[in-house]
Amino acid sequence: MPKILLIEDNEMNRDMLSRRLTRKGFHVIVAENGKKGLEMTKAEKPDLVLMDMNLPEIDGWNATKTIKLDKAIKHIPVIALTSHAMTGDKERAFAAGCDEYEPKPIDFSALLTKIHRLLPEQPL
Repeated sequence: MPKILLIEDNEMNRDMLSRRLTRKGFHVIVAENGKKGLEMTKAEKPDLVLMDMNLPEIDGWNATKTIKLDKAIKHIPVIALTSHAMTGDKERAFAAGCDEYEPKPIDFSALLTKIHRLLPEQPL
């Protein structure tokens, strides 16, 4: 069962997304802020990270940059999640090291497609 780390400070978004992903066959672990998310990425080595970009303590932009600079975890795909879908944010997410980008409100079907593209051997 693939492990996804969901780093999201909004409790409602965290709860909704983690339940939907669990029903699709993923093991979901959660972090409420960027600092904890970085710690969990290093400790848990998830198969994929869903990264809210606007987080307390360490924002998603810097957390992703830190992940991608660490040889032990840089291979882990990161999908940016952001409600600030402004011009340039998608490019900024890719520049930070994100492998994919999904604006909020999240289109769950589109998100699943992106997850499966990054983890092709996983359940549908």
